[in-house]
Amino acid sequence: MDTSLSGRRAVVTAAAGGAGLVIANCLAEEGAEVFVCDVDEGALAVLPAKLQGSKVDVGDPEAVDHWLEPIVADGVDILVNNAGIAGPTSAVEDISTADWRACMDVGLDGHFHCTRRVAPAMKTARSGAIVNISSTAGLMGLPNRTPYVAAKFGVIGFTKALAMELGRYGIRVNTIAPGSIVGERMERVIAAHAEADGISSERVRAMYKQGVSMATFIEPQEIADMVVFLCSERGRHITGQVIAVDGGTETLYPRSV
Repeated sequence: MDTSLSGRRAVVTAAAGGAGLVIANCLAEEGAEVFVCDVDEGALAVLPAKLQGSKVDVGDPEAVDHWLEPIVADGVDILVNNAGIAGPTSAVEDISTADWRACMDVGLDGHFHCTRRVAPAMKTARSGAIVNISSTAGLMGLPNRTPYVAAKFGVIGFTKALAMELGRYGIRVNTIAPGSIVGERMERVIAAHAEADGISSERVRAMYKQGVSMATFIEPQEIADMVVFLCSERGRHITGQVIAVDGGTETLYPRSV
C-alpha cells in the first residue's frame, strides 16, 4: 500500500516524546518534512535530526503564531493536533479552575490555535489533511476525569465542524480516538486512578483491559500508522470521521474485576 508523503510539509504538536514522537517519525519516514513542538526542552534537545523542533506551549496563541508563521509561509500540507494533558483525577467539586483551564488550554484551545494558523495556506493550496487526537474518553465519558473528557469531546465537535467548513477546499479533517496507549503517560493515569479509588495499579490495569473487546492496550505505532493512512492519498476521501484505534472499547470504567 503506497502511503508516501514525499514532498509534504507536516506539523505535529507535543511530539518530542510518547505517541507524538512516534507519529512525527513515521511521517518523516514516509518522506514528509516534519516540524514539531513541545514544552519539554530536554526531549527537544535530543530529537532525531530529521525532525525540526521548537519549544511551544500550544495553549499560548501568541507562541503558536510566532512558531507557525514562518512554517506556514512556505506551505503546510499536514497538521496533527496531538497536544493534550491528562489533568486531575478527582471528584468534580475538588477540581480547581486552574486545572480545568489547563486541560482546555492545551487539549482543545491548542487545536484551535494551530488550525486557524494553517487553514489559510491549505485553502490556498486547495488541499490538506488535519488529524486531531481525541480519546475513547471523548466518545464515552469517564468519571473523575471531567476536564480531560470535556476537552476530548470538544475535539470531536471541532473536527465535525471543520470537516464541513473546509471540505470544499479539498481539506479533510478527522479525529483519531486512541484507547489506552502503552507508555509512561498511561502509567501515570493508572497510578492516579489507583490512588483515587484506593486500589492497586495492577487492578486498575486489569479493569482497563476488561473494558476492551480485545483485552489489550494500544501501541503508539498503531496511532502513527492511522495518521499516515489518513494523511496519504489512500485516505483522500475520508473526512469528518472519528476513528477509534482501541481494540473495541466497551466501557472505560468497569466497576469490578
